[in-house]
Amino acid sequence: MPRVLGVDIPGEKALHVALRYLYGIGPTTAIEVCEKAGIDPLRKAKDLNDDELSRISGIIDREYTVEGQLRRQIQQNIARLKDIQCYRGIRHRRGLPVRGQRTRTNARTRKGPRKTVAGKKGVKELRG
Repeated sequence: MPRVLGVDIPGEKALHVALRYLYGIGPTTAIEVCEKAGIDPLRKAKDLNDDELSRISGIIDREYTVEGQLRRQIQQNIARLKDIQCYRGIRHRRGLPVRGQRTRTNARTRKGPRKTVAGKKGVKELRG
């Protein structure tokens, strides 16, 4: 398993797929990195030599924000939203959907498991 920027990438997969194991690198970025390094994206990651790995690492390190630095940047952005108490920051703080999704139904990923509230028995008796 080759290591790129402290992350083990799977050797059996094509390079453009293996690079996606780095946080912050998706399909388009992976292919761009391969082109800039002058390496065939379809080559297996295990077939790369040390020179090619260092070229890839250098390109990613110079031109892209990935892994720990990207995670930190995202957390700082969320903390800033919370500090200025904007709508999005309040939604983050309360653990509700941030991007305008409905909450009356769905939203279970953000809200967590259902907290069942007992039904009102008095209301049913009045209708009957």
